[in-house]
Amino acid sequence: MDSLFPNLEVSPIPTKYPKPTSFLLSSPRFSSLKTRTITKKWNVSMPCVCSSPTPVEKTEPKSHSSGQDFIKSIGKGVIGFAAAATALASVCYDSPAFAESVTVAFPVSRASEVNTVQRTLVEAWGLIRETFIDPTFNHQDWDLKLQQTMVEMFPLNSADVAYTKISGMLSTLGDPFTRIISPKEYQSFRIGSGGNLQGVGIFINIEPRTGHLVVLSCVEGSPAARAGIHEGDELIEINGERLDGVDSEAAAQKLRGIAGTSVKVKVHSAMESSRDAGIREVNLPREYIKLSPISSTVIPHKTPDGHLTKTGYVKLSAFSQSAAIDMANTIEDMETQGVQSYILDLRNNPVRGLVKAGLDVAQIWLDGDETLVNTIDRNGNTLPINMVDGHAITHDPLVVLVNEGSASASEILAGALHDNGRAILVGHKTFGKGKIQSVTELHDGSALFVTVAKYLSPALHDIDQVGILPDVQCTTDMLNPPNPPKDLLLKNKSSTSSLEADSCIMVAEHELDIQESRGTAS
Repeated sequence: MDSLFPNLEVSPIPTKYPKPTSFLLSSPRFSSLKTRTITKKWNVSMPCVCSSPTPVEKTEPKSHSSGQDFIKSIGKGVIGFAAAATALASVCYDSPAFAESVTVAFPVSRASEVNTVQRTLVEAWGLIRETFIDPTFNHQDWDLKLQQTMVEMFPLNSADVAYTKISGMLSTLGDPFTRIISPKEYQSFRIGSGGNLQGVGIFINIEPRTGHLVVLSCVEGSPAARAGIHEGDELIEINGERLDGVDSEAAAQKLRGIAGTSVKVKVHSAMESSRDAGIREVNLPREYIKLSPISSTVIPHKTPDGHLTKTGYVKLSAFSQSAAIDMANTIEDMETQGVQSYILDLRNNPVRGLVKAGLDVAQIWLDGDETLVNTIDRNGNTLPINMVDGHAITHDPLVVLVNEGSASASEILAGALHDNGRAILVGHKTFGKGKIQSVTELHDGSALFVTVAKYLSPALHDIDQVGILPDVQCTTDMLNPPNPPKDLLLKNKSSTSSLEADSCIMVAEHELDIQESRGTAS
């Protein structure tokens, strides 16, 4: 059989060092198959300081019999390889015919904190090898990549620097969404995906055209909202520290803290075009923030023929674990209020979120066994994810608002509702993220995000790096037909509501009027 490491020159490790211990990264699904062991040792002249063996723990991802099982596994994440960072690794290579265990020696750092990161490196490498969507690993020898990175990590004495080596290894895959985050960053991710936090109630992100940190939204009633911070405001400083070059997660960490403490923030108002004008500094108390992904209101609406109707406006800001339940409760409450049509706002719903939550929300609006999304695995196999005996809460007309800030789960939801004929899309082209990641917590509390699949809309439209084009662009030109209804013009000119002054919402109401005039109920 050909060598699994064709480019690796092998020579013995000097015997004056302690005998290396080993750990096994094996696969239970191959336990009944014949195995062979090939022992190779990396040519490293530095000493190996070995730790004692640690019991092996590994939870293997289950083989997925259905699309729903696949999505459930993505939602829960995959439990990572737990093994000691020792001097020998026995790694299982799967094959259609048999499993093969390969033992490879590598140097273990004398620095305990770097030793810990070495173990994390092996965990990350193994998960990538098993699940990454590109089986060529961006046309590189992924086994050799482990060797190179481990050797580069050996002489280091700082965990932070060692982590950069893992990030560097992952960057060679050519996929920005496959990445590792620190334990603190992962805790923030988990909080944002479902729970409470202690902070000031701001959602922030990098504005891609300027590179500035801007406010996406404020939690209603939060310290930030009470201080008059608005969507689009730019964050300039936190506690006197300039934010130039600081990413959104690092800035969010600075804003969070123990309830009862405070943080000083310098912001530039989005209403001021001048960089020097409109800058103010506010002292924000940190509080317990309840993260509800839903905000809603009922908008009284007068149709062109003079009928007064009620439109339910629902904004979904994040696909957290509670998103579907909160959405269902909101829609049921609006139905009791006599709402006759809906606007679902997915604008600026960012990349970060749970895919399964997006599919659960889609089922609130759809009936039957409709296809919600199609996934493509690493072998190119297409798998439709279908509902099972779905029952929509309402069949009232629906418009979905999207823009360039609508990404990932937002695009899955928008595509599911649009391609199944349930909703009209209004706004601007979406972000274009058509990849699905699994999230795995590693032994040190860090987390590995791995792209494990691509997805297509129910109508098999590619979304990745393309986005979804709305049916109707969000421009005020749409509100100015040759003979516009007088009531519509009057409303546009006299509205004092921030929602009714939103041109996208006005366009959405106009589209709902058209549906009603045609007698169309989606």
